[in-house]
Amino acid sequence: MAEVGGAAAGARILAAAAIGQEALEALFADRIRTGADLSFDPATGAVTASHARRLGAVLLSGGRDSRVDPAAVEAALLEGVRSHGPGRLPWSPAALSIRPRAAFARRFDAAVADLSDPALLADLDDWLRPLLAGRRRLGDVDGAALAAALDSRLGREGRRTVDRLAPSHFETPAGSRHEIDYEGEAGPAVAVRVQALFGLSGHPTVGGGSVPLVLALTSPAGRPIQTTRDLPGFWRGSWREVAREMRGRYPKHPWPDDPAAAPPTLRTKKAAGK
Repeated sequence: MAEVGGAAAGARILAAAAIGQEALEALFADRIRTGADLSFDPATGAVTASHARRLGAVLLSGGRDSRVDPAAVEAALLEGVRSHGPGRLPWSPAALSIRPRAAFARRFDAAVADLSDPALLADLDDWLRPLLAGRRRLGDVDGAALAAALDSRLGREGRRTVDRLAPSHFETPAGSRHEIDYEGEAGPAVAVRVQALFGLSGHPTVGGGSVPLVLALTSPAGRPIQTTRDLPGFWRGSWREVAREMRGRYPKHPWPDDPAAAPPTLRTKKAAGK
């Protein structure tokens, strides 16, 4: 016999009797439900599956389930990405690069596909679901396949537009290539050794020539010298003072008075003269 006292919100059990599980299942057989429980762990990007027999919120029995429906796992992984964002996916360096480049290119050509988080989430089933077949963790998704999915969204013409308006790298007159950062607050930026820019009289641009690159100029040791959006102005202005200081620190490297007319080089004066 059971006895309960108090109102529903603060009721207390005053007397109760134990009941075995067999008796419980016999009494409430029509209310017991058996099924699989899937849960997504945002920390690991994995779906765990378990089977459970429940009477309402009461767990009667359960354990890990390795025979869960693959389609249900795919759905759980998709829901995990919807809830926690595409950042949970193992993007390759190529994919991480193309997304901000496409966003920059869209400022000048609205026909470029939108690769932002909201746009990717809007049709997740179309591009991501095929990549989840047989997976139990987001980390198992092929990074190259993710990059290919973005390329497919851009299309051949869109990729050409991105490459034209937002090139991935800047090539210096000295022949060195440097990745352009399109996510900086100051705008598209690149770090480059100042000697590699000798002979360059104009300032490099992106966005079809409308946006000057932010040049983070460095010494031969890679230490910052100056940041500029006006290379010709730098040559005409503070270069003389910079060169005077650099000659003392790096005497083996060339520091010409007229860098816009000097040959670009990444070598020392002795090595360049060989």
